Amino acid sequence: MEIRRVCAVYYSATGTTERVVLTAARTLADRLGAPLETLNISTPAAREPEQRFSAGDLVVAGTPTYAGKVPNKLLPYFQTKLTGGGALAVPVVLFGNRSYDNSLAELCAELEAHGFHTVSAAAFVGQHAFAAKLATGRPDAQDLALAEQFAQRTAEKVRGLAEPPAPVQVPGDAAAPYYTPLGLDGQPAKFLKAKPQTDPAKCTNCGLCAAVCPMGSIDPADAASVPGVCIKCQACVVKCPAGAKYFDDPAFLSHKAMLEQNYTRRAEAELFF
Repeated sequence: MEIRRVCAVYYSATGTTERVVLTAARTLADRLGAPLETLNISTPAAREPEQRFSAGDLVVAGTPTYAGKVPNKLLPYFQTKLTGGGALAVPVVLFGNRSYDNSLAELCAELEAHGFHTVSAAAFVGQHAFAAKLATGRPDAQDLALAEQFAQRTAEKVRGLAEPPAPVQVPGDAAAPYYTPLGLDGQPAKFLKAKPQTDPAKCTNCGLCAAVCPMGSIDPADAASVPGVCIKCQACVVKCPAGAKYFDDPAFLSHKAMLEQNYTRRAEAELFF
């Protein structure tokens, strides 16, 4: 099958998903001799335009795993803003060393439901946004090398296609509920309303946290003010140049500690063709 364009569409608040998706997309574009386009949907403005694809396009669609599924605030984008039009799709999810649970199944199902033909899929590991002790520094060189191999195998499959493929089969239940975060006591950790705090001694009010917030929830004029919804993505914490952002919610910290206590083994990527 001839591919006229490869497009990387990804949400990546802290940059881990971006690294894997772009590695795979660049390799695909190179192997298939097609131009590469990128669309980072990590800001509200970037998610406003509708994106329509067609047969001859190959879309690498990436998202991190939040509570075992596609982030609930991002799901409407895949449901209303992307139209496949017969394009091939490569769904990719990242997870923070615990499990991707049902996120890949959900992403595959949404793409198939909106006009895409999934040709391959993958779940890769990235440094946990909450707990940097989990999968620290990942995706690492080994992960990115595997992303290249994944793309190479996908390109071989695409070249051998005479017609759109059957949906790629992945584990999980697209309709399953979200994972319930647990604390150190084994009980549900309820931190839905937790928001980032700001250390006034460190904050320079540069406005970067407001600019990188995927929900546009931080006041650009006052970094300490978070009037909008917080999805705990940690973009403001990770990207603050002064280290002024942090979370102090007890339930959030208990869940973080539980993760660091129980998920220290090196989880590995899973590939599906």
